[in-house]
Amino acid sequence: MKLPSHFPTLTRRHFITSTTAAGLGLSLNSFGAPGSEGENDHFHYRLAPAGPYIDSQRDNQAIGFDGRKLYLSEDNARTWMRSLAFPDAKNITFSCILKNGNILFATRANLFLSTDRLKSCREIKVKQSDGSDYIPHTPKNPELPGWYFHPLDGVHTWEIDGREVLVWGNYCNVRGGPVPINIYYSTDQGETVKLAYSFGQNPRFQEKDSKNVLGNPDNSVICRHIHSVAYNPSENAFYASTGDIDRGHGHECHWLRGEYDAKADSWKWKVLVSVNSNSRYKSGGINFVDGMVYWAADANGRVPAGEFHDRGIFRCHPDDIPNPKKHEMLFNPLYESANMIIQDQTILSAHYTPASPYHCGFIISNDMGKTWAQYDLKQFGRRSPLRIERKNSDGWFRVDLRQGWIDWGEVLFIKPKV
Repeated sequence: MKLPSHFPTLTRRHFITSTTAAGLGLSLNSFGAPGSEGENDHFHYRLAPAGPYIDSQRDNQAIGFDGRKLYLSEDNARTWMRSLAFPDAKNITFSCILKNGNILFATRANLFLSTDRLKSCREIKVKQSDGSDYIPHTPKNPELPGWYFHPLDGVHTWEIDGREVLVWGNYCNVRGGPVPINIYYSTDQGETVKLAYSFGQNPRFQEKDSKNVLGNPDNSVICRHIHSVAYNPSENAFYASTGDIDRGHGHECHWLRGEYDAKADSWKWKVLVSVNSNSRYKSGGINFVDGMVYWAADANGRVPAGEFHDRGIFRCHPDDIPNPKKHEMLFNPLYESANMIIQDQTILSAHYTPASPYHCGFIISNDMGKTWAQYDLKQFGRRSPLRIERKNSDGWFRVDLRQGWIDWGEVLFIKPKV
């Protein structure tokens, strides 16, 4: 791969051994190295080439970053002809390319928008329902401000009544310090970002000896973080799932249903289910196809001897979400999985490596759940595939390969054989 002029010394060795890369915890392999690409009966795969960490994609575009800049590619991450100097690039936790070309991205506690293809950017202040600014808390340790905007899932935009709507929730309280848990939305291409929902004050995820209590004081529903937010066009409604366990202050695992009133610019949310962690409702990867809801469960916790965790990949009508007897299990991978995408008849999910014997496990069906296969791409080490994004214009899904289940590792591209 020939790099543009603003990468005069960015070789694979330089990138991996640089101070900024070490600070990111990135471990990028060069495209074409032994084991970095291959195929099986269900898909082709290849690691991202050396260069910026590819954080998101849309059609032929991709957003990447290193420790000093943001980059925009317009040829599916082959070259990076546009860039923006950004000193805090190593702390980017979220990015999204919107329909009109705007780029919304976030560091740990700050949100930014570029409307000119990375010639410049400006900070965006999240708004509350009353129009006032939503101000992130002041952390006791400035290096631990919390992950306000980092998602676990990879699909965040939908076309609704001719307008693109961006909705996502933060997977947080694992790295970076305690933080409130929120669902965010934008209906104007990132120009305005508002709170769609704010969870309550979880006593287990607060800053010690601080007077600032994190979370919505008027909401009794608590969680640790958000696993998935998805839209069902058949009923014009959003669904969200959260984690994780009951820590003595009430259930943290919920399914919620939300309706957005575009005329009033307001939301109505209802909690559908609240359960403990050994449940199919401790889940993620929510998808809607032909009016049916699909999801993957990562149930955990203790189970009686001789019994199994309530796991699997499930499907049902949305009205039947609270009724497990009406759920259809499409496949049981046996181990925890809470990431999944469905596109063009392909269902792609993955294992969480800390809870699975698979090193880098993928679960796939290329016929909408009629047949299934599992693959372990051991050559990539112990990795958890997360944030599976829609295919780019060349037909490749983009997948984060995380160390453990949250620390940055590599980026993998997967092309199903259909």
